[in-house]
Amino acid sequence: MRSDMIKKGLERTPHRALLKATGIPQSEMEKPFIGVATSFTDLIPGHVGMRDLERFIEKGVHTGGGYSLFFGIPGVCDGISMGHKGMHYSLPTRELIADMVESVAEAHRLDGLVLLTNCDKITPGMLMAAARLDIPCIVVTAGPMMSGRGDQGRKFSFVTDTFEAMARYRAGVIDAKELQLCEDNACPGMGSCQGLFTANTMAILTETMGMSLPRCGTALAVSALKRRIAFASGEKIVELVKNNVTPRSILTRAAFENAIRVDLALGGSSNTVLHLLAIAHEAGVELPLETFDILARETPQIASMNPAGKHFMEDLDAAGGVMGVLKQLGDKIIDNPTVFGLTTHELAASVKQVDEEVIHPLTDPVKKEGGIAVLFGNIAPQGAVVKQSGVSDAMMKFQGTARCFDAEELAMAAIMEGEIKAGDVVVIRYEGPKGGPGMREMLAPTAAIMGMGLGESVALITDGRFSGGTRGPCIGHISPEAAEGGPIALILDGDQILLNIPERKLEVLVDEATLADRLTRWSAPEPKIKSGWLARYAKSVTSAYTGAVMK
Repeated sequence: MRSDMIKKGLERTPHRALLKATGIPQSEMEKPFIGVATSFTDLIPGHVGMRDLERFIEKGVHTGGGYSLFFGIPGVCDGISMGHKGMHYSLPTRELIADMVESVAEAHRLDGLVLLTNCDKITPGMLMAAARLDIPCIVVTAGPMMSGRGDQGRKFSFVTDTFEAMARYRAGVIDAKELQLCEDNACPGMGSCQGLFTANTMAILTETMGMSLPRCGTALAVSALKRRIAFASGEKIVELVKNNVTPRSILTRAAFENAIRVDLALGGSSNTVLHLLAIAHEAGVELPLETFDILARETPQIASMNPAGKHFMEDLDAAGGVMGVLKQLGDKIIDNPTVFGLTTHELAASVKQVDEEVIHPLTDPVKKEGGIAVLFGNIAPQGAVVKQSGVSDAMMKFQGTARCFDAEELAMAAIMEGEIKAGDVVVIRYEGPKGGPGMREMLAPTAAIMGMGLGESVALITDGRFSGGTRGPCIGHISPEAAEGGPIALILDGDQILLNIPERKLEVLVDEATLADRLTRWSAPEPKIKSGWLARYAKSVTSAYTGAVMK
């Protein structure tokens, strides 16, 4: 065992003395040392219930014949950090989390890891570490939140009833009493936000790729089932250690293709593009950005999930969960091993019944194409990403007038003050991985556009990114970004911008000579943040089209 390097032999007498100082009995020294990386924090609704799950993981590890050792990993709540300086830190924490898990596991020679996680950047960071370390690992995602409940069966959800409600109030559509009702009911308790936002999408894809146990991706945070999954995961990691089943034997090219297809089929978050590219990079799997679009054209969307659709995570779980989606996708899913022991095809075959009102059959899709599309053109030579599952048919093709803003706050102020009109294309730039730095989510302005009633007449493009809660004609991940002199930096107010999602085009209707002349007069702006971790991050982070990984 790896842990023998810190607990066996004469030379390890000092090491054993320190281990015994933590309370480890001599009798436990022969057992596998299982690290439990937990991102528990009082700050995030998706993580406040983890103390309970830690107990069940610990019981499972000891039942399986291992010895559990807990260590903490930080987390940032994207919703709380949204719309201010805090959002600069969200995506960069993904790299910190991967580095911290690697550091603790290697320094202490842990035999295996249980990765207890839940929210947007924490789950991909944990998976990046698992792929990088390639020691036995299993992921436990802490589960989604229940939808809020109101009078006459109304269901409340985080994005619709906070960010969009705020803009509806500003537009005079709802009054202060209704706004307060939304605030009080949108988030009723623990768990990751109720719709198919980034946290829940990543939990689903983690199960799809085979890195967590069946039902883990959709079992609710408040459920006894989630406790049982935590216990079973603790047992299973000891088995994985004994059999030397490591992440790279599971995180194959097939696993990533399966994850992309499930994301497309459900209409999940566009942030998964960044995260799957980054995890594949750590796993040594080649995964070009174009793969998402190739698979989108042949994978229909078979579920209508909040925020763009009507169903919540609790509905998806009851309908069959991830295994139900795999069953409906049939031969589009490639057979691949999982930490559970059964292959993806065997898991799909085990499902007896699927609620086809929630998870449609391929013969009756919600939409003919998958939820994500990759666009190219003179604005985005290296690509841009749109969650087309959240775009209405009327806005799949659109031409409008550029309104340019060099920071999210400037755009948000203009939207809320009523300065953005039908026919405009809001351009938010210098918000990419380098320019942000940290590639902030643009949920606040996109939700404001929807709340102000402009979702059918205004588009938004950015070199930043979007929350999984974003809906509407919002194009992000534009590469190269403005801070690198990408064409998005050259757009001027009044330019005409063409969006054509069916033809995968994003173009500014300005001739090449004019753009070239503008580029000769362009100069990189001063960094927005010049000290601390983010200044270092900006110097070494790569483009969005490669997953915004660190050099």
